Amino acid sequence: MSQAPMSDNGITQDDKLWAALGYVIPLIALIVLFMEDKKNRPYVKFNAVQSLVATVVLTIISSVTCGFGAILVLVMFWWAYQAYQGQDVRIPFVSDFIRNQGWA
Repeated sequence: MSQAPMSDNGITQDDKLWAALGYVIPLIALIVLFMEDKKNRPYVKFNAVQSLVATVVLTIISSVTCGFGAILVLVMFWWAYQAYQGQDVRIPFVSDFIRNQGWA
């Protein structure tokens, strides 16, 4: 994969792919945070952290609501699609929480 920026904001196709995969497979988001070249990319790091936090939140919601989480999993695919398009993925409460904590 190329690290050459595809647009003015500096997000590469590789960044988009890693960010999207982090939403679909949360283990990849965790791996990204241990890869030096990936965790230094702001877009990839933010989406990886956000994916992990969203996975924890959705797991809690799913266990409390006895299956409502299955519908929420579809939302993860929507977030993955947005990340792959290079858009700013905004998850209510989670995105602001991550930024305010300085995690990404």
